[in-house]
Amino acid sequence: FLDGARMGYGLCAEHTDVTLPVIAQNTDVFYIGGTKVGALFGEAVVFPNQALAEDFRYIIKQKGGMLAKGRFLGIQFLELFRDGLYFEISKHAIEMAMILKHGVQTLGIPFFMESDTNQQFLILPEEKIRALREEYSFAYIQPYDENSGVIRFCTSWATKECDVRKLLEDLEKLMAQ
Repeated sequence: FLDGARMGYGLCAEHTDVTLPVIAQNTDVFYIGGTKVGALFGEAVVFPNQALAEDFRYIIKQKGGMLAKGRFLGIQFLELFRDGLYFEISKHAIEMAMILKHGVQTLGIPFFMESDTNQQFLILPEEKIRALREEYSFAYIQPYDENSGVIRFCTSWATKECDVRKLLEDLEKLMAQ
């Protein structure tokens, strides 16, 4: 089984050789998440191992997981995969993350880990994290040492380049203080 909530971002990362056919060859079941690439809600469950799909519809119905008129959710996925929109949206998020990554590198801010995806993990002094939180939304991942922490910025289909540039400007000002 593969959790595909962020699959689009992983498939479009700069240095990946993973593709949907590779995933299908190596899993019995996976799902393609929709909300992280702009869908209203829902996931598309894919069964490369058809034997597992046999009673799936009835199982979700028995467990209360089947939505009335839920088949209309599938239209979102038809549209996302029409003409490569799913990958275009995912690539946009990666492009925004790479602008952030390269800007952060230029500022000399250390990373907790190397990431070619839409998630960038920065190490910042705790007082800088507190100041940054006043203007920006990000996840505090963990303490790094007694004075610093690890934070995560995620870019998405909705991230605008001007917003990434503004964040970099504010990081530069913050680090100069």
